[in-house]
Amino acid sequence: MNKFLIILLTGLLAAPACAADNYTIDPNHTWPVFEVNHLGFTTQRGRFNKSSGRITLDAAAKKGSVDLVIETASIDMGFDKWDAHMKSDEFFNVVLFPTMHFTSDKLVFDGDKVVAAEGNFTLLGVTKPLALTVNNFRCAPHPMNKKPTCGADITATFNRSEFGMTKFVPAVSDEVKISVPVEAIKD
Repeated sequence: MNKFLIILLTGLLAAPACAADNYTIDPNHTWPVFEVNHLGFTTQRGRFNKSSGRITLDAAAKKGSVDLVIETASIDMGFDKWDAHMKSDEFFNVVLFPTMHFTSDKLVFDGDKVVAAEGNFTLLGVTKPLALTVNNFRCAPHPMNKKPTCGADITATFNRSEFGMTKFVPAVSDEVKISVPVEAIKD
């Protein structure tokens, strides 16, 4: 009888630990894009071609976490000279700060859908709170590889000067809008 009780308790205690699903961010379908106003004339956009990370999701408990790493040297502005300028110490300083990083242990749900993530964003070695808006959240079997997959469109806005990126502010806007299509495959 004691053996049965121990097995039952072990199973009950282990169940909550297994309730969360782990997902690996698919770098082929996760390309962070940013935009800034340029001299009051246009909205200029760039993207980062390399990102990685993990998402943990416990839909029943309405909890989860995000760990997204963006490689700053993968910046793509459309031509080499502009890429080099953005990689310099005037902007992303990729030699000293090869990554940007968003982490969150607080996902916000509306019913069964994730609608936001509150966490910390690190850029140029400075970490500040950042809230992400999550749109189009969906989890389902991937139609091609048949693996459980979650995806969403994520947006956020921050002031780059708060992270020490002050070159040409305010001519090149302080406000940066970031948009990230994210797909993650269950481990």
